[in-house]
Amino acid sequence: MPFLLIKNLPRYDCLLDAAKLFPDLDPSACEVFLHLMQAGDEAFRVVDAHLAEHHISQGRFMVLMQLINKSTNCAQSRTPAELADLSHVTRATMTGLIDTLERDGLVKREPDPNDRRMMSVTLTPKARSLMQAILPAHFQRMAALMKPLSEAERKTLVQLLSKIRQQATGMIVTDSATPQPAH
Repeated sequence: MPFLLIKNLPRYDCLLDAAKLFPDLDPSACEVFLHLMQAGDEAFRVVDAHLAEHHISQGRFMVLMQLINKSTNCAQSRTPAELADLSHVTRATMTGLIDTLERDGLVKREPDPNDRRMMSVTLTPKARSLMQAILPAHFQRMAALMKPLSEAERKTLVQLLSKIRQQATGMIVTDSATPQPAH
């Protein structure tokens, strides 16, 4: 689901005019932010269209990816709480994702071997087959999206995006630490 619904971004001179009405508006920062959001939306659309061909949502795909052990390319089990934390979603959201994946035969819940009070989620053979079908073209699309950038530009972009992500994380921590007025 795209976050930015603006098809055509405002011209820089329009941002300069808006800054006259809204003194806190930094035209340069706004321009970069809107381009970042629009690029993210377009990348999201590319991935979403590919996953739709396999009848899977990005959220469900994310869960399946979390269950693949990157070092061995084999399935591993995780608790629903671990999956929620890794995916930055609420536990309730994760429960819904796991429910639909289980309904479709892509994951199974089993008692955790280390703690019988907990459940572990693992991939089924059907999910492994699905991921083997999805991942090659998924990785090709990633490469195609980044093709216009040289290796040096890619490294620079990663550094710049890391700075933005760190700033956002700091702002979220600061915002949640600020007491909210009682209503």
